[in-house]
Amino acid sequence: MSNYAALNRRNKPSTSQKETLSQTIAAYAVLAVCFLFISTFDLQAFSIPSGSMENTLLVGDHLFVNRIAEAPGTSWMPLMPYRRIRRGDIIVFYKPGEPGLHLVKRVVGIPGDHLHLNNGVVYINGVRQNEPYVIHSIGNYDPYRDEFPAFGPRPDDAATPEWRAALPQYIHGGDLVVPPDSYFAMGDNRDNSLDSRYWGFVPRENIIGSPTFIYWSFNASEDAYLKQSLADQVSLFAHEVLHFFDQTRWRRMFHVVR
Repeated sequence: MSNYAALNRRNKPSTSQKETLSQTIAAYAVLAVCFLFISTFDLQAFSIPSGSMENTLLVGDHLFVNRIAEAPGTSWMPLMPYRRIRRGDIIVFYKPGEPGLHLVKRVVGIPGDHLHLNNGVVYINGVRQNEPYVIHSIGNYDPYRDEFPAFGPRPDDAATPEWRAALPQYIHGGDLVVPPDSYFAMGDNRDNSLDSRYWGFVPRENIIGSPTFIYWSFNASEDAYLKQSLADQVSLFAHEVLHFFDQTRWRRMFHVVR
């Protein structure tokens, strides 16, 4: 009888073993909750597909987007850093009319603003704007693009049909007036950006958040995002693996986006 009891004690898990197992499960549960919270409410990974935000953001920059900062405040999470969207903010949003396409641009006009461009320079409520981050990579002159909205879009301009029809109702006294709950967004590379001049305002509900910092930057081609087939994706992945060290822009790692 005593031998059986001794054997039972040897095979029975100790209290400390049970506690260790429960602690491990609890730790993984906490990690899972944290991951779900970050992915659902806070940070989202995003990569830059085009050169419209050069030189602020480059093709191949991979960054985290803060989805809390631009969200409307709630009573259930009062400690989150909500704030209003301001001129000069960089935002990530769903393109109007194409809900599956993410874009990143800079907010130029907020609700109620009267704006126009004169020779490529932005004026808000009659005041010339100082935008040190803006570049003109092409340098040519385009009346619709550079004098917006003084000239209507030509047949060969990239303006969407919906924006062509809606644009006149927002023009007052030579200025474009930004309606409530909407934003006028443009790329920093003003000569090479399909932005609000071509497809209209960004509705408030389309905005996902604002970029925080670049966690990886790879010297990618601008047409990489067009390659969606499985074979293309495998080829792109293999290229990134093979050239990780020589084509990573190490100086841009952990660069804060402004």
